[in-house]
Amino acid sequence: MSRREFLAAGGSLALTAGLAYAASGPERHGGDADLLAKLCTPNKHPELVLAPSYEAGSYDALAIDCPFVFAADGLYYMVHIGFDGIGYRTGLAHSNDLIHWKKKGLILDRGEAGSVTEYNIALTWIVRDNDLFGTGALKRVQGRYLGTYHAYPKPGYETGPAVIGLCWSDDLREWTIEPPCLSASDTSAGPWEQGGLYKSCLVEESGTYYMFYNAKTKTEPWIEQTGVAISADLKTWRRFERNPILPVGPRGAFDDVFCSDPAVVRVGETWAMFFYTLGSDGRARDSVAFSGDLFAWRKSNEILIDVGPPGAVDSRYAHKPSVIVKDGTLYHFYCAVSPMPERTIGDHKQTERRGIGVATS
Repeated sequence: MSRREFLAAGGSLALTAGLAYAASGPERHGGDADLLAKLCTPNKHPELVLAPSYEAGSYDALAIDCPFVFAADGLYYMVHIGFDGIGYRTGLAHSNDLIHWKKKGLILDRGEAGSVTEYNIALTWIVRDNDLFGTGALKRVQGRYLGTYHAYPKPGYETGPAVIGLCWSDDLREWTIEPPCLSASDTSAGPWEQGGLYKSCLVEESGTYYMFYNAKTKTEPWIEQTGVAISADLKTWRRFERNPILPVGPRGAFDDVFCSDPAVVRVGETWAMFFYTLGSDGRARDSVAFSGDLFAWRKSNEILIDVGPPGAVDSRYAHKPSVIVKDGTLYHFYCAVSPMPERTIGDHKQTERRGIGVATS
C-alpha cells in the first residue's frame, strides 16, 4: 500500500497497530498560550498559490507538494516537489510578496538507472536562520548551502522505504548529492522507523546538527512518528536513544495515526516544531509542539491549519508546513488537497488537486 492509498483509506486501520507505540503528550505548558498566539494564522488565501501544471512530461504534471520557503536576494523562494506519475522531482519558484509565485523550473532531478535517486529525489529543507521572526534567510555551511533530500526506491507516489541524505549547492540551482546518511535498514534504526523514512529538517545550533525526520513502522497498516539524529561533523549520525521524540497521540486524538513532516524553528527562547497530523478520522492537519532543548517536546494539542469546507482548496487535507515571517506577518504554507473531476494527463488519471496553500496571521 502506498502512502496516498493509506491516506485515502483514512488511516483508521492503523489504530490497533498504533496503540503499541502511542504515547500521550504532557499537558500544556503555562507559557504555551502566548506562543500559540504568535503562531495562529486564521486567514486562509482562497486559492492555491502554486498549482500543478497538468502538462504531461512536466516535473509537476500531476501534483505539487512539500513547500520550503526562504528569503534571498530581496526575493522569496519556494523549493517544492513535483510529482509526474513516476516520482518526485524538485523545483523552485520565486515571489515578491509570498502570494504570487512564478516557477523557475527544476533544480534537482532524478538520477541514473540503478542509483538511489533513479525514481525520486525530494529536496525538503535547506539550513536556514533558526529564528522564525528573523530574516528567513539561509545559512551557509562550509561556504555552501546545505540541504536534505529523501528518495524512494520504487516508482509511484512515495512507494517503498525512503532514505535520507545531504546535498550541497553554491547557487541553489545546481546540487551535488551525497549517499544516504539515514535509512530504515541501519542497525541503529528502531522499530518505529523500520518501515521507511520520510521528510527531514536539518537544524544547526551551536555547532551541532539536528536531523529531524518522520518514519513509519514496518507492518501495515503503519503509523508515522518523528525522531531526531545528531551529528557534529555531518558524517557520523547518532540516533537519539529516546526516539521517537514526537509520538502519535492516544486513541481518538487528532494525531493518533501520524505525527509527520517536522519543520523546526525558534520562537524567542523556545523551539517550535510545526508538523502535520493524521487522525483516525482521515483528516490531515497541521499542528505545533514546543521544546527548550530540541529533544523533549510537548505538543500544543492545537490544530493550526484545519481542512476547509467542501469546495475549498484544502477540503481533503491541509498538511506539510513551511513557515516564514514578512513585515511582522506569519505566512504558514502547506500542501492543500481537494477532490476534482477525473482528468487525464498523459498516461495518468488524476482525481485530486494537490498544490500549495497559505494562511496568514
